Amino acid sequence: MGYPRRIYVQPGAPGTYHCVSRCVRRAFLCGEDPLTGRSFEHRKRWVEARILELGGIFAVAVHAYAVMSNHVHVVIEVDPGAAMAWPEEEVARRWLSLFRCAQGAEDASLASRIELLATQHARIATLRQRLADLSWFMRCLNEPVARRANREDGCSGRFWEGRFKCQTLLDDPAVLACMVYVDLNPVRAGTAARPEASVHTSLRRRYDAGTLAGPLAPVATSIPGEALPLTTANYLELVDWTWRMLHPARREVIPRHAPSILTRMSVRPTQWLCQVPATESGYWRVIGRAEAISHHAQQLGRHWLRGLGFARRLDAVSNTT
Repeated sequence: MGYPRRIYVQPGAPGTYHCVSRCVRRAFLCGEDPLTGRSFEHRKRWVEARILELGGIFAVAVHAYAVMSNHVHVVIEVDPGAAMAWPEEEVARRWLSLFRCAQGAEDASLASRIELLATQHARIATLRQRLADLSWFMRCLNEPVARRANREDGCSGRFWEGRFKCQTLLDDPAVLACMVYVDLNPVRAGTAARPEASVHTSLRRRYDAGTLAGPLAPVATSIPGEALPLTTANYLELVDWTWRMLHPARREVIPRHAPSILTRMSVRPTQWLCQVPATESGYWRVIGRAEAISHHAQQLGRHWLRGLGFARRLDAVSNTT
């Protein structure tokens, strides 16, 4: 039985989530369709640009993303408190940047629309909630891509699956493990030989930025907040080490010591190497330590959540290694 998303993603509450949208009707979002031989590689630029654009409009921080041939991964932090601090004019400006006026409209016309919308207090209250809503973020990401792809394909109808998959990330190890899982997606799929060779991923964007010494900031955000507890160089080291450990052909060139961030998070290497590849298969609605999942289940009025057994086995691995 399916549950309404509002049970797991409570409106108005902050949180960090792993979202996956998949295509239907054997549609190829990007890459080359082996059935027809057509290449849709250019669509990856559409999706990546839209993710980064929305990250600067919504009250969110985009921590990781990967645009694949028929699905998209996004790791996103939502902060409704940031949206509450925006003045009415800022809410109106952000909303109208999402749903722009007709092509060719004058800037003065847009300014007047912002001014008019800012005086509609009930409407602004609704828009403020939407700009801090995970489902609205995914809607504004998926709908324009679907319409554009359908126009290019010369067809109509559903392009994405009805509901995007969503997992709540309950602690820093869960967030980092999910980010690494997403950034290694092209390597697992065989579209990149090495992590740094991937394209249209947050990892590629971090490599291109070149700011390795700074804190690991989101790749796109419009909210204030602390970066994750490591530098970009630490994160790139963690991704490379994880890839080498999980890749049978690369184990002979593994660095001797595991990245220090694992020790700081009280995560043993064996535990980490079990958790990362099981991000989607070992968990369901939530990802985190067993204690965090149990507490989250109680908050939802439930005794158990799928993934709790796997988390307990991970804790057992941690205690015996």
